Amino acid sequence: MHFISSPGRGRARRHGWLACGVAAVALALTACSARADNTGPSVPARQDCVCRGAVISVAPVASFSAAKLAAGLKGIGLGSWSALVDYGVDGYRVLYRTISVDGRPATASGLVVLPRRAARSLRAVEFGHGTMVPRRDAPSVNPQSDGRLAGLVAASAGFAAIAPDDLGLGVGPGFHPFLHAASEASASLDLLRASLTIAARHAHRLDPRVFITGFSQGGQAAMALGQVLQHGTDPRLRLGALAPVSGTYDIAHAELPAVFSGQIAPKSATWYLPYVLLAWNRIYHLYQQAAQAFRPPYDHTMPVLYDGYHTDNQIQAGLAPSVGALLTPRFLRLLHHPVGGLLRGLQINDATCGWHPDVPVRLYAARADRDSVIANARHCQAALAAHGAHVPVIDVGPVDHDHSLALALPQLLSWFQHLS
Repeated sequence: MHFISSPGRGRARRHGWLACGVAAVALALTACSARADNTGPSVPARQDCVCRGAVISVAPVASFSAAKLAAGLKGIGLGSWSALVDYGVDGYRVLYRTISVDGRPATASGLVVLPRRAARSLRAVEFGHGTMVPRRDAPSVNPQSDGRLAGLVAASAGFAAIAPDDLGLGVGPGFHPFLHAASEASASLDLLRASLTIAARHAHRLDPRVFITGFSQGGQAAMALGQVLQHGTDPRLRLGALAPVSGTYDIAHAELPAVFSGQIAPKSATWYLPYVLLAWNRIYHLYQQAAQAFRPPYDHTMPVLYDGYHTDNQIQAGLAPSVGALLTPRFLRLLHHPVGGLLRGLQINDATCGWHPDVPVRLYAARADRDSVIANARHCQAALAAHGAHVPVIDVGPVDHDHSLALALPQLLSWFQHLS
């Protein structure tokens, strides 16, 4: 499903809904604001100022009238999304300062979309994107990404939409730390800080309340960012509401059991597992050599294919047919009985629901999802309840992973609109 074709762009693996081509014109900015602070259990606090949230550059990447956006959404089967369209929108790729996994100064990119409306004050919606491997599939770069689409619709509904690319995706350097909650939260927080500057340059100010959502991997990111905002990390921003969709909140007790039971299809399992194992090995040191985790030839091919520069088609062509063919017997045993670095990674990154939100929360999921199984939402609900927060799981129906977002987004944006 395509909207406006953009020459040279491939279809995103799972979210190829909308394309638009706009010339990019970089505008150099030099703001330096916000002190360094700790945004998660595995990001150490640093004493030196890294100018977190400072804007480095801005480039226009999308521009639509309300009529054109609504027509395009209807044309690709997202008529329910078009019902939210009220304003024309303008989107910008923002390169900004943040911190790396180990707390060192870093840069990242993200998307900020503003509505063409006269109101000076805008409420912000932050959207965490779903899983992507090619860095050019990120919201600020790929017009077909879920983050780009969600940002356009949220902004047209009257919000300031913020969609981080995350570390190592988009035009930021380095590798992407997949399913690493702390860096998802820090990159998201710092893009929110940068968006304060962007909004001011367009005669808007952002309401302190931030409404947070996200899809799949971005659901985990949403919960992590929500906790950071509620803790008062930045006095200019506070948590307004949470509504993640089909989030991956419990790898150890929801996702891995679904992999081994076959609830997650083998080709999906062999797509996700190399990504998370390669990313976490850089952080938690799961193995010393790739051959300790991956069987031949995948010990050589997986690190190459997941470098962020290979296309989805190239990755798909190189996938193992099954988890058993992908991983060594030792590493299969480790997945069943985690210890060491793997156990540490699971304990840290499966804890994003272990707190008490003081704001309205809804968890959206789909019972036929075979990528991020609905048990994730049930387990998140139970973890929140254990901390005294009783939140609903809204099952959007017997649909697959992508369609859970298609159904949930208009519901949650309408809910955000009606929250006082």
